[in-house]
Amino acid sequence: MATPYSSYNNGHRKIPLCGPVSCGIVIIAAMLLAFIIAPCQSWAVTVPSLKLGLEGAENPTKVATALEIIALLTVLSIAPSILLMTTSFTRLVIVFGFLRQALGTQQTPPNQILLGLALFLTFFIMQPVWSQANSTAIKPYLDQQISFDEAAKRVQIPVREFMFKQTRESDLALFTRLAKIENPKDKDAIPTLVLIPAFMISELKTAFEIGFVLFLPFLIIDMVVSSVLLSMGMMMLPPVLISLPFKLLLFVLVDGWNLLIGSLVKSFF
Repeated sequence: MATPYSSYNNGHRKIPLCGPVSCGIVIIAAMLLAFIIAPCQSWAVTVPSLKLGLEGAENPTKVATALEIIALLTVLSIAPSILLMTTSFTRLVIVFGFLRQALGTQQTPPNQILLGLALFLTFFIMQPVWSQANSTAIKPYLDQQISFDEAAKRVQIPVREFMFKQTRESDLALFTRLAKIENPKDKDAIPTLVLIPAFMISELKTAFEIGFVLFLPFLIIDMVVSSVLLSMGMMMLPPVLISLPFKLLLFVLVDGWNLLIGSLVKSFF
């Protein structure tokens, strides 16, 4: 019997019919083809039907499970907003936008690149927070060691600690007054719905401060180039066109991306 590593003789030398790598590719391709063709064959025979209705539950646990699934789908639908409001994404993406404007490179780097970089840096910065939430809340809940309500409370603990570290007291006091919470005794007395907007405006202020510092060296270059062109009588030549190569050269010489990313990541720790 021929094996996958059999060979045949073409009159001069034996040529293998299939090597280990090629056989593996053939098997994977066959499996994918089976997954693609199988549903098509079943659809050709039967027409799927859709049923909508409510059935009686045998015990309360089934109702609780259904409600938990609905809650999970709701959380997934607002996941982008949660990512924007409770992580480092806001500060990162605003600083990158200021940097592009300061350089004057128009749409370079593109929005997709800046958003992707901010997203992966967010994963890097928030990894310790999410790891703690996973080990203290999600895994015990999946192992049925704690209830859903207890897991929801434990998930908030590391996230709230992160936001408290980045939130200014003045911003927190503002939303505490707006929520009519008088003299909270400790951090636990401040609701998460009060902490999140305070954290957001603190991130916005910090991002604008960093953006101002970024603009200064490039603004000086623009002023020098404009003064030189004006003294030479070249008023019709756009100063931005001349200053752009110098700003790019300065940014590359100081290893700008390394310096900026390092400073941004360290600002969260």
